[in-house]
Parts: sequence; C-alpha cells; structure tokens
Amino acid sequence: MTVDPNAATQSWPSPEPGRRSGPARYLIPALVAAAVAVALGAYGKVHDPTGTAFNLAGFSSTGAVKSWLATVAFFFAIVQLVSALMLYGKLPGPSWSATLHRWSGRVAFLVAVPVAVHCLYALGFQSYESRVLWHSVLGCFFFGVFSAKMLLLRSERLPGWLLPIVGGLVFTALTILWLTSALWFFRTFGVTT
Repeated sequence: MTVDPNAATQSWPSPEPGRRSGPARYLIPALVAAAVAVALGAYGKVHDPTGTAFNLAGFSSTGAVKSWLATVAFFFAIVQLVSALMLYGKLPGPSWSATLHRWSGRVAFLVAVPVAVHCLYALGFQSYESRVLWHSVLGCFFFGVFSAKMLLLRSERLPGWLLPIVGGLVFTALTILWLTSALWFFRTFGVTT
C-alpha cells in the first residue's frame, strides 16, 4: 500500500483570488531555513565555547556520548529513508509505513538535539580544519533545512518532487554530519562508550 505524501494533513482555505500560490509560497520556509542556519552559525561563532555541556553516566567522555547519540540519530535517519521509499512506492512496505516514517523522524530529531546543543555550547562554530568546518556548516544547514521541511509538510498541493528533495537534503546533511563526527571519533578513539 502506498500513501500519498502530498495529501493534505489539515484543511486550509482555498487561496484567495489574486493571492500568490506559486513559488512565492515556498519563500517563507526557505527564509526560515536560512534564518535558522545563520542564527545557529552566528551563535556558535560568537559564543565562547565551554569545552563541555553534558555527560551521561556510563560513558567515558562527552565525545563518546555525542558519537553514540549521533549514531542512533543516523540509524533512525536510515529508517526514514527506507520508509520514505515505501511511502513513494519505490519499495514494498507495510500499511504502517507512514507511522514508521513519522516516528522515526521524531526520534532522529529528538536524539540529534542534545548533540547539536553540545556542539554549539561546548565547541561553537569551528573552522580550524576542513572536517570541522564541514561539520559546523552542515550542522547549521541540517537544522535549517529540517525547519523548512517541517513547514512544507503543512502546505497543500506541493509538487511531487519537493518533499523528496528537501528530505534528501536533510538525510544527506545528517549523513555527512555523522561521517565527520561519530565515524571520525570511532576511527580515531575506537568504539568506546
């Protein structure tokens, strides 16, 4: 069974005559995405890093906590990708694929938030090497494009290509974030807790 990803989630009044219903309606999500990304980057750049923000009992370091939380978020992002392919009929899937997609996205986001808070508060926006610069830029980009995706989900009559593109950007950003942080940590310090 496939679910129409463009089906309205709530009823909105029809656009008034003369009101823009074309590409201009995508301007607000794009501006919000840019504002979120720039605000996070600016905060990370001007904030004086503390070196640590949190640690959980049972973990040897904040780097290990962040790496494992990022790995959990990345796992649920993969579930997001697979369930999205089921929703679009590219893979066979159960009738509860839409529920799986929504909940795996929620879990991925909730697990990614403490990682981002730690990165911004404890480390700030860094650029001393290319891996760290890419990580900083893509961390800001991830939360910006995620914000845009959440706003676009409430829009009616989206072009069929838009959500897969925006969702793909979210997934790609999170993948590169994981590669430049958790995978780097595990390869450099070993798979530790």
